[in-house]
Amino acid sequence: MLFYEPLFLFAFFPAVYLVYLLGERRRQARGLIILLASVVFYTWSEPLFVPVVFASAFFDHWVGRHIAHDPNTRRSRVLLALGVLSNLGILVFYKYTRFAIENIDALLTGAHLTPLPVPDILLPIGVSFIVFEKITYLMDIRRELCRPAPNFHTYLLYVFFFPKLLAGPIIKYHEMEAQIRALPPAGFDDFCTGFARFMLGVVKKTILADTLGQGADMVFGDTSGQIGFANAWWGVAFFTFMIYFDFSAYSDMAIGIARMLGIRLRENFDKPYTSASITEFWRRWHISLSTWIREYMYIPLGGNRVGVARQYVNLWLCFLASGLWHGAAWTYVLWGAYNGLFLMLDKMFLLRVLNAIPRLAATALTFAIVMVGWTIFRATSIEQIGAFFAAMTDPSRAGLTYTIWISPDLKVALAASAIICAVPLLPGYARARALVLEGTWLTFGTQTATLLLFVLAVGKALADPFRAFIYFRF
Repeated sequence: MLFYEPLFLFAFFPAVYLVYLLGERRRQARGLIILLASVVFYTWSEPLFVPVVFASAFFDHWVGRHIAHDPNTRRSRVLLALGVLSNLGILVFYKYTRFAIENIDALLTGAHLTPLPVPDILLPIGVSFIVFEKITYLMDIRRELCRPAPNFHTYLLYVFFFPKLLAGPIIKYHEMEAQIRALPPAGFDDFCTGFARFMLGVVKKTILADTLGQGADMVFGDTSGQIGFANAWWGVAFFTFMIYFDFSAYSDMAIGIARMLGIRLRENFDKPYTSASITEFWRRWHISLSTWIREYMYIPLGGNRVGVARQYVNLWLCFLASGLWHGAAWTYVLWGAYNGLFLMLDKMFLLRVLNAIPRLAATALTFAIVMVGWTIFRATSIEQIGAFFAAMTDPSRAGLTYTIWISPDLKVALAASAIICAVPLLPGYARARALVLEGTWLTFGTQTATLLLFVLAVGKALADPFRAFIYFRF
């Protein structure tokens, strides 16, 4: 069930919100309503995976309560290890079993041995986000950052909370603990603010991301084998802006829906394409994942407390794991290694170089590095990565893919996306943004334009085939 499809817009959420308002006077009723709605929401998409999450969550809850009795004992460390491994086991089974067996089969075939049968395991939507959040719950109890959930249904509400369930942001339990326990009633201001944010997400998804996605699919899906210079860059540009507007649109919708229910989720993006280094980019892009990697992988590996060489290795390993988290394919592993490499180079010397040149130049160079990385991310194979890199570095191949036609709507969507991402770099942006937020005539104009675009976006969503959010597959 997508946030912007008719079933959600005109049936599911209005019904849930109406029942929620009827239960406004009782905190327990509000919690039960949201929990039931969340379970129904996820069951609609992944009915077979729901019992697995329930069973795993019950084990988490039991482990968490026992760890909290005395977090510093050997028994607690063993229980934490069991809890983490059980969650990783779910992720590995559903996400990486096929990948592992296919690679083993490649080796067996090369050695003229009988390959293993490849099981037909479907990847549940949002499994990576669910597992990471469940791991943070156990680790935070062990670190004494939070107490265990007071009861099982409170923990289930944290796990299943439907706005962030399918594609984040990754929320730590201690970030939501107070809100989940109190469940403050949603006011009119919450609804207005949340709905405005939700509308923005729908506009970004349907008008920009889905249009750009068509262009990226057309170029990367070309089977002629003769990708040219211009079209290679068109395809990479389409995907570069598509993935940002697609994923940030989901975050906008999730934050907006949660706000309408009176719950505030953390931001997940902060103008990432204005970054002047890869280090800064990863502070602004998918903030919840970057924070998770730092707090639950990089720091436990030693963080900045170890020697310089070890820091470099740890950075690289963390982003190698980040690449694998995004997908069970060697292209994702290579993408993670690529980003880890540039983070290492930042620490070695690149940050000093970028800080010494004008910020606009540093931003342009960083954006180019990011675009190359997205080429690796979007490619369907190592061979396609090589083909795109060859085309992108050879202007003489400009006319090879004459069969690909870049239509005007694709060009307009790309130009609009680039302008939107570049506006924060303009002088006076901060002041203009403050005026919009302060309740001036700019506020009314912005809200009116968003509402009109929202109506247009919903109409487009009804007319065109639905395109799932790209991060659903992760």
